Amino acid sequence: MARRVVVTGMGLLTALGNDLKSTWQGLLQGRSGVRRITRFDPSDFPTQIAAELDGFEVEKYIDKKEIRRQDPFTHYAVATSVMAVEDSGMDMSSVNADRVGVIIGSGIGGIGTHEIQTARFVEGGPGRISPFYIPMMIPDIASGIVSMRYGAKGPNYCTVSACASSAHAIGDAFRLIKHGDAEVMIAGGSEAAVTPMSVGGFAAMKAMSTRNDEPQRASRPFDAERDGFVLGEGAGMVILEELDHARDRGAKIYAEVVGIGMSGDAYHITQPAPGGDGAARAMRRAVEESGLALEDFDYVNAHGTSTPFNDKFETQAIKTIFGDHAENLMVASTKSMTGHLLGGAGGVEFVITSMIITEGIVPPTTNYENPDPDCDLDCVPNEARAATVRAALTNSFGFGGHNAVLALRRFEDGS
Repeated sequence: MARRVVVTGMGLLTALGNDLKSTWQGLLQGRSGVRRITRFDPSDFPTQIAAELDGFEVEKYIDKKEIRRQDPFTHYAVATSVMAVEDSGMDMSSVNADRVGVIIGSGIGGIGTHEIQTARFVEGGPGRISPFYIPMMIPDIASGIVSMRYGAKGPNYCTVSACASSAHAIGDAFRLIKHGDAEVMIAGGSEAAVTPMSVGGFAAMKAMSTRNDEPQRASRPFDAERDGFVLGEGAGMVILEELDHARDRGAKIYAEVVGIGMSGDAYHITQPAPGGDGAARAMRRAVEESGLALEDFDYVNAHGTSTPFNDKFETQAIKTIFGDHAENLMVASTKSMTGHLLGGAGGVEFVITSMIITEGIVPPTTNYENPDPDCDLDCVPNEARAATVRAALTNSFGFGGHNAVLALRRFEDGS
């Protein structure tokens, strides 16, 4: 009999707030975290807006000496891991270290560090490169540092699959516990990609919104006038735990993880497969592993990037899988408020979906003003909605055709 896996702790860091509570309140208020970029002067860039963190105090989580030796994406990962562990109420020193693991996804890792060190090399030669350059930049370093902080000696690695990275991380963590390789996993994703090269690169692809004069209205998933995604930064982390392990310590349980679906488009380096073929196959596999009926699902946290192709094809994929029941689903995109955290998106949205199941309130898709006949599902437009969510999917799709879908349900003891 497969072991059951539950969510017992969560940490969140977004443009809406520097913890789970403030982000959640911002989501329910329909507040946007998008503004003009302050990390650098964006005046020469086609896109000049992003969903940056506001007032994040890294000193609360990391010693000053170590702060200088870590990229911001690691700062965010460590901070949300600390939040998640504290939220779980778990005493890490009392847990079997060999049975505790860490998987943290990041699409780009320390790109800011890479840019700074490259500039130093160009200006002054190899002698100017910091000895911390490589360990600051590599995407796997966040999971390594978190494991050292808590003495976690179980499975430890990083997943890199563009915007599906942290969904894959959580899915892998789920499977490791389900199949007996761990009892507890710290899992999620982090991204700190509001940098000149990152913004410039996405702008060169014409992938991002250029609604610079209206930053808070720029991210508009499923709206007919959407013109691209808005870059976000931050992290989302969870504690996944084997059910009996959680019961034995009297842990609170947010939700139960019941499935992961993964697929590849094998189609195009950036565009999703027509009709959302790969997305549909990943959703089908997540539903199948869950053992639930299609009618048991009430909500889908859509990838919903606010790009023309994604939103159209994701809608088609949901219709393909759910058939007539698609009309009864709430299909909302919280990226309308948080922006798109790239490799961190799946972790953030898994936390949000867990909160929805726990609290019985669905945050809206904001900036939905112009109905698109190609995106005609219930996107919970503009206002939060009280609703019982028995089971949900959260979708993450990445450049390269990487698709990861996580299935969650309300926890019912004995079910």
